[in-house]
Parts: sequence; structure tokens; C-alpha cells
Amino acid sequence: MSKGLTYFKEVYDVVPGWVQKMHDYSPNVLNHYTSLRSDIMQEGALTRKEKDILLVGMNAARLYERSMVYHTKGALDGGATLPELVEYLIVPYLYNGTQALKTGVKSLEYALTLKGIEFQELNEDDMTTEELLLHMIKLLDMEDTTFITNVLKLVKSRNEELLTEYILSDSIVSKTLKYLLMVGIFVTELKGKQAGEWMEEARKNGASEAQLADVGFICLLTAGIPAWFEASDSLIEK
Repeated sequence: MSKGLTYFKEVYDVVPGWVQKMHDYSPNVLNHYTSLRSDIMQEGALTRKEKDILLVGMNAARLYERSMVYHTKGALDGGATLPELVEYLIVPYLYNGTQALKTGVKSLEYALTLKGIEFQELNEDDMTTEELLLHMIKLLDMEDTTFITNVLKLVKSRNEELLTEYILSDSIVSKTLKYLLMVGIFVTELKGKQAGEWMEEARKNGASEAQLADVGFICLLTAGIPAWFEASDSLIEK
């Protein structure tokens, strides 16, 4: 088995079809991509777990279930807990509303499947924001649901300002990482101006330039080199 195929089998337990086809058509391209991914996902200013779980949130925000699910496994393998995962899945609500939650629920359900935990499958397509949050609370079962319960109360209150403030506050996940997630969401959506504004807010909330650069690199993995263009525009030159 080639280096690239071996690498992805170790990451996902199986060789994904897209990896096998890349190898079949151009083993050299797969080897280069594998090297790039390996370098970007190694421990750095952000841990490997943080990189995977940030990518979960970014892909939930842009409604890209396929990549979100791949990185859900990486986040769990790295030690992410279910309440931690849920916080990363709620932050995207600030970008894409109920649609982001509908996508995010798929990540939580997949995480439960990986853990061998049975749950009642529902059709999230027709569910409201409140119903989705209640469903996530039920999926967490005996886990800590304090954060999501408080989010539900604020959604019901219709106080958008307090809701945003609470979602981005310190909880199981630090507000620094939540602001980094918002940066990543706008970078992957190629919205450079807004990404730059969130970068500035992230700096105010404890993010280092190295962490911001790491976010730019993982955005490159999931959204291509144009994402790095948008991130680099607002990074401070060394």
C-alpha cells in the first residue's frame, strides 16, 4: 500500500473512495496532498484535536456535511467530548442559522454512532431551531447540557444580542477558540473583509497570530488555496 493510502487508512480506518481515486489517477498528486495535510494537521499553535474540531464547525456553517463528518471522527480520536463538540456545532448558528444546526446535528449523530450509542433518528429537515436544540439535548442524554439549555432559553427569549454574547462566551470551549471558529467560517466562505474583522476580534479575545495562521492553513485544506488568500490578507507579516 502506498504512503498516501496508508496515511488515510490510519486516519479514517478505511481508505475513502476519493483518496483511492486520487491514487488511481495520480499517485504523485496523492503523495503531495498527503504530505501537505500531514504538515498542516500536526501539533502547532493549535492542537490536532482543535484543528479537527474547528473544521467540524466550519463545515457545519457552510453546510458541507461530508467534510464535517470526516473531521468529527478526527476530533473524537483526538479526545473531544460530546458537550465540547456541541459547542462547536452551535457557534455556526451565528452564521447560517437553523440550516447550520440541521447540518451540525449530523455530526453529533455520527459521533454517537462512533461511540456505539443508540439514539432515535429523526428527520431534521422540517425541525425548527428550538426543536433542533431540544433534539441535541436529548442526544446528549446524561452528558452536560448546561450550555445548550441556556442557548435554547435565549433563542426563546428572542434576544439576539444576548444570544450572540452567550454563544461566544467561555464555557467548555474557550471564547478564544470560538472567535477562531468564526474567523475560519468567513475564510472558508471567501469573505475576506468579514474574516479580517473577526481576526481582529479574535486577537482581542486572546488569539495569537500563530493560531490565526493555523486557522488559515486548515481552511486551505477544506476550501482550497483561495481560502488562504483571504486569510493571509489579514495576517500580520513577520
